[in-house]
Amino acid sequence: MGNTALTPHYYDDLDVASRLVRCATPVITRLIDETADLALSVALTDNRARILSRTDTSRTIGLLLDNVSLNSGFGYAETDTGTNGIGTVLESGQAVHIQGPEHYVDALQIFSCAGAPIRDPITGRIEGVLDMSSLADHSSPLMHSLVRSAAQHIERGLLVDHSQCQQALFDTYLRTDARSRAAVMAVGDNLVMMNAQAQQLLDAGDQTSLQEHVRFLMARHDAVDDQIEVPSGITVRMRGSRIMVGNDTAGMVMVITDVAAARNGKVQHAPLEDRMLPPPVGGPWPRNANLVARPAEDRAPIAAGRTASWRAAAANIEAGLRGREALLVMGETGAGKFTLLTEVFHALQKGGRSVSFDAADIAATAYDPAVMFADTAVPTIYIFRNIDELGTDGVERLGNFMLAALDTDLPVTVAATLSDASPDSGLPFCEVLPYFQTSVTVPPLRQRSADLGEIVTRALAELAPHRGVRISAGAMRLIERYTWPRNVRQLEEALASALKKRPVGVIEETDLPGYCHTTARRALSPLEEADRDAVIAALKDAGGNRVHAARALGLARSSLYRRLKQYGITTV
Repeated sequence: MGNTALTPHYYDDLDVASRLVRCATPVITRLIDETADLALSVALTDNRARILSRTDTSRTIGLLLDNVSLNSGFGYAETDTGTNGIGTVLESGQAVHIQGPEHYVDALQIFSCAGAPIRDPITGRIEGVLDMSSLADHSSPLMHSLVRSAAQHIERGLLVDHSQCQQALFDTYLRTDARSRAAVMAVGDNLVMMNAQAQQLLDAGDQTSLQEHVRFLMARHDAVDDQIEVPSGITVRMRGSRIMVGNDTAGMVMVITDVAAARNGKVQHAPLEDRMLPPPVGGPWPRNANLVARPAEDRAPIAAGRTASWRAAAANIEAGLRGREALLVMGETGAGKFTLLTEVFHALQKGGRSVSFDAADIAATAYDPAVMFADTAVPTIYIFRNIDELGTDGVERLGNFMLAALDTDLPVTVAATLSDASPDSGLPFCEVLPYFQTSVTVPPLRQRSADLGEIVTRALAELAPHRGVRISAGAMRLIERYTWPRNVRQLEEALASALKKRPVGVIEETDLPGYCHTTARRALSPLEEADRDAVIAALKDAGGNRVHAARALGLARSSLYRRLKQYGITTV
């Protein structure tokens, strides 16, 4: 029985120049040429059922499909449109042929749709769907065969595309290794190579740390000459270049040498005195200003992490603060930008003060730089958080403030944090970028595996002081496997949730939230998160028995297994 409602959602953030589109375009062109005498349409979607392109052999079929929004930008997931030749492919993981009345939505029942998944031949993940649609009266079993064959041709194109990048990386690695007697490491998205010298120089922890650091660097730099300390304590120099194939990054090949000396000139982060900060002369601080007065701490500073990219970020912030440069600190939401910035500042400026503002509220804040600076007898840093949220008024106010700060001889430093927006996004905040002199990027938590143990220990000590709460080896393995899309903030939330179940003693795997039991490699939608949590809860209730869990969920076992694979659920 059908349903009259058809509510596909429109998306304006599609990647229509992706590797998938590039490899699929010639196959679709050839398929359209071969079926030009038939009235049909071929659509390509991404792995979220969002239509990337549609090509028609006749105007009639195109107009009819326009009427049901089967067009570029619209989503055809089963949750929105019911059974169809796109969403059902992603749900089942296999090719389907949906004919006329088999469509759930009435408006689609005039069509026959054959769809096939397109899998990445290296990872096995579904990258998208190829769909062929015709009027139901013109349907043919041949459609199913044609769309499956075309999807396989696209997969071969993806393999060749993968191979070009890997071959370029491999060739560069071989040439570099032949010319050098030092340690050589090549790092790609899914490939790591190293010679015997690298394996002798670096232990397993060093290798993991360097791989994460190289992946962090190759997204930002064409060439690297960097000196870092790895977890084992040795200091190495890394020199290398990014390998490109067209517009794609194949990876980086690095020559690594042991400089045989510990890093000099580290910042000594002594405990800070707790003190009250007076308001500025002429009135109180603006309502959204946060004055940081740091009590003495009995723990290691976060700037002293073991991850190379994190230590480099701390060192670059320190250098900018020493030079009283206007600092822009970038990184994913929750990665620790603000905390790292304030800690390094207070370690450098004993008795200094930091004043922070939420940039989104700056337009509504009435303050005068002359008033703000009137009581600046001690070194002060003014931090504007998340400037990507600034409106036009906020940009003007921040610009005026920074001009005043750059023009004063008082001990004033200005810094800002930028979370998720790109500097070339065209958003209003881009207008204030010329005022900054130094930018520093803080790595995400998923690239800081060497620091995870210390981060968890610190978070537990802050969330449950004096309780001596510990974490089991099994729970720690879950934490290490999870990708933490919201970074340190999400880790702290997960530990806080676990402490509600286990306020004292040893936190076990079952105490952690359901999402920690997954290894999904992409961000899930709210609907997918709810579905994933329901699956995990059913498995827990069934003691891990998948047959009983599937029955409780009202799913076929095959559907449950697909969800386990889709969400990366490995244990409960």
